[in-house]
Amino acid sequence: MTVDLQSLNDEELARESQAGSLTAFEELVSRFENRIYAFLFQFCGNATDAREVTQDTFVRAFQALGQFDARQSFAPWIFTIARRKCIDHFRARQPASGDSPAEEADLNDPAALLAQREDAQNLWNVARRSLPQSQYQALWLRYVEDMNVAQIAAALGKTQTHIKVMLLRARHALSNKLPSPARRSTESSPAPQTATAKGGSL
Repeated sequence: MTVDLQSLNDEELARESQAGSLTAFEELVSRFENRIYAFLFQFCGNATDAREVTQDTFVRAFQALGQFDARQSFAPWIFTIARRKCIDHFRARQPASGDSPAEEADLNDPAALLAQREDAQNLWNVARRSLPQSQYQALWLRYVEDMNVAQIAAALGKTQTHIKVMLLRARHALSNKLPSPARRSTESSPAPQTATAKGGSL
């Protein structure tokens, strides 16, 4: 009986891949290649490096398939590999920025604009210029990949508490960088629904 791979979820495809199905792994590559590339392009800054690290990510994923626990979500696992490959690729030229946990918490949610406004790309550019890399990665996974806090923590190798702090710090920092009209709009309007999608409110 032929399995309809497109009807399987990511974790089921991973199990099929672990059992030796190359076509199942190819389906995973098809589903995640553009997402991984978009994530990596934010940090590589050019298409050549982003493509190279994307390819390295899937090679490593194939090699490490036996280590994947199919009871867990596949997306954080593959993004963990992508992030590590990106760090390895640029270790000599661009050491990864670190974050220290902060006590300050700002409940405003200007980062939700990243997923909502027509000028989202400009806002992502502002975020990339003004935030530490790890905070930017956390925002990307939250608002573009729609991961919840637990999944982001798994992908970035941090505790859930640290991820919550990182997101709060990033939102606060970003709110100070947004143009005044955007900030006023954020302060006068409730946060868009997608800001709490899947992962719930922080």
